[in-house]
Amino acid sequence: MPHPVVVPLRGDITKLAVDAIVNAANSALLAGGGVDAAIHEAAGEQELSAACAELGGCATGDAKATPGFRLPARWIIHAVGPVWQGGQRGEAELLASCYRRAVQVAEDLGARVVAFPAISTGIYGFPRDLAAQIAVSTLRGLDTTVERVVLVAFDPETLTLYEHLLGDSAAG
Repeated sequence: MPHPVVVPLRGDITKLAVDAIVNAANSALLAGGGVDAAIHEAAGEQELSAACAELGGCATGDAKATPGFRLPARWIIHAVGPVWQGGQRGEAELLASCYRRAVQVAEDLGARVVAFPAISTGIYGFPRDLAAQIAVSTLRGLDTTVERVVLVAFDPETLTLYEHLLGDSAAG
C-alpha cells in the first residue's frame, strides 16, 4: 500500500470538508477543552456526547469513531493522546500510537482524506516541536489506503513546525 500525502494547513478543523477529522479526546470521551470542545460544539453537543457515551471510553494511544453529525466531515475519530510527564513514561510511543490507530480507524471506515489537530499539545502539555516530529514521521511511514492527511495547525507556530518538517512536500 502507498504512503499518504501529508500536508500542513492553518485553520479550523471543524470547518474542513474531509472524510474524517480527528479529535484530541480524553479517555472518557467527554467534552473537554480546546479542539475537543470546538468539535463537540460544531458537531452538536447532545448527539456527539451520546455517541461517545456508547463507546465506553478509549485508552490512551487508541482511537474510536463516531459520525460527524453537523460537521462537514463524515466521521470524527477520537484519539486519546498522552499527558506529557517529562518524556520518560512512554509518551512518544503513545502519541505515535494515536496517529497510527486514527489512520487505521479511518481506513476501516473507507476514509481517503483525514485531518488531524496537534494531539496532546494543548492542556496535555506535550512539547509542540516533539509532537510535530512524531506526527510527521509516523504519518509518513504508514502504509494505508488513506490518501491524504492534513495536519491542521491552530496557531502560526505549529504551522511553521509542520512546514519545516514536511519541507518541499508542504506545498502539495
